[in-house]
Amino acid sequence: MAQMVFVNLPVKDLETSKGFYEKLGYGINPHFSDDKTACVVISDTIFVMLLTEPRFKEFTKKDIADASKTTEAILALSADSRAKVDELADAALAAGGSPAGETQDMGFMYGRSFQDPDGHIWEAIWMDEAAAQGGA
Repeated sequence: MAQMVFVNLPVKDLETSKGFYEKLGYGINPHFSDDKTACVVISDTIFVMLLTEPRFKEFTKKDIADASKTTEAILALSADSRAKVDELADAALAAGGSPAGETQDMGFMYGRSFQDPDGHIWEAIWMDEAAAQGGA
């Protein structure tokens, strides 16, 4: 079985957050979703669990970071091309997200970042692996 990644994110408004990720083209798995949680399917092995802040708090004794003011993590997703990076970032901005940084273009690597409605930072990155390894 392939190893899976489950990213758990606290959200202020579950319906707003679900709508944001659906507008990016991701589905919601209803079997792992309820009125406090939504399972966003990024791929066969990557899932984002959106949890209302009270539900998220059930899993930790620490304070929940306010992602609109602090950064705890930057989540990066690979893309198949520069065009796919732009497609995802543009969709995020159109869906209510906001820019999180400048476009990065190093020739062999290209990336753009955005924030979701709760301020969680995401990056979409394309890399020409052959060029990065000195093969092109």
